[in-house]
Amino acid sequence: MNLSYTKYLMAEKLGGKWKKIITIITLLALGVLIYVSRQQIGETLSNLGRVQASFLVLILLWKFLVFHGYTKMYIDMFKILGKKIEYWTMYKITLELNFVNNVFPSGGVTGFSYFSLKMHEFGISAGRSTLVQAMRFINTFVSFQIFIFFGLFVLAAAGKAGNLTILVASSLTTLLVVGTVLLAYIISSRERISGFFTFLTKLVNRLIHFVRPASPETINIAAARKMFYELHDNYLEIKKDLKKLKKPILYISLANFGEIAALYSVFLAFGEAVNPGAVIIAYAIANFAGLISVLPGGVGIYEALMVAVLATGGVSPAVSIPAVIMYRMLTMSLQLPIGYYFYHKTINSAGGIGKNMGDLGKT
Repeated sequence: MNLSYTKYLMAEKLGGKWKKIITIITLLALGVLIYVSRQQIGETLSNLGRVQASFLVLILLWKFLVFHGYTKMYIDMFKILGKKIEYWTMYKITLELNFVNNVFPSGGVTGFSYFSLKMHEFGISAGRSTLVQAMRFINTFVSFQIFIFFGLFVLAAAGKAGNLTILVASSLTTLLVVGTVLLAYIISSRERISGFFTFLTKLVNRLIHFVRPASPETINIAAARKMFYELHDNYLEIKKDLKKLKKPILYISLANFGEIAALYSVFLAFGEAVNPGAVIIAYAIANFAGLISVLPGGVGIYEALMVAVLATGGVSPAVSIPAVIMYRMLTMSLQLPIGYYFYHKTINSAGGIGKNMGDLGKT
């Protein structure tokens, strides 16, 4: 048996080991999500008799629109960087990524890693996929600002825009603007992006080394720095013509509209035509908190913030609590199983992510 074949067998064995580990971790994370949501699940089931099912059917249409918007945004961003991805291929990846971001408690960090590994199968470098994923968040923040402004206008027109609502909405808008400008400032310079992200990489390595003393450098610093430089170069490519970002922002806005429409459909199913402005602002704030939450799917924080913001817009908790809980449980029930199906196929496919996980520290 020659040396190359021996290495191949070892790689296959390592890949199989990682596939099993990832599958177990995934099922455990999904179990945790169900456990922490058990009360909401019970309340949702108890409220089923009160709703008009015809409005809930609309959620299927709205959720398709949501993932269509994200899919088109990704396709357009990769097109700007010179890469072509087929629509249904990207649609399935978007569902997988949604599953990862909702199930794994990492505040979206796992999504970046998974997306990079997944797009590597299509010959797309980590630098490009990381930039595209970062641009998804930036475009989302820009879209949030548009929706928040519109939501405040609708509330004000109905005389429901109280001081607290205005304060919360303006604070979030300011935070989004500052965060977007700061991120653009960092990645616009090779020195800044190298210094900032190398610091983060070293910090992550130290944390991993604390848990696994035998691994002093799990993430290769030199390889990471190379990826950061590529991220910077691709950012400059996009910056040459910012007009190209109009379509990605439009598609992200379409996805956000679909989510807001799905949420509003649940209120209508309960027979409550609440002020759309309150729903828009509550959605934007709750989703922003969900992006930075380390809990799986932002469970608890998402619902509490949404109910609290709705209350400032004049929507009684007696109305909002059952509607928000049902919205969350129905949307997760619709999108997570199919996302898990495609995710499970990926990590168990030959040459897929499951096999590549063992080489993360070398690339």
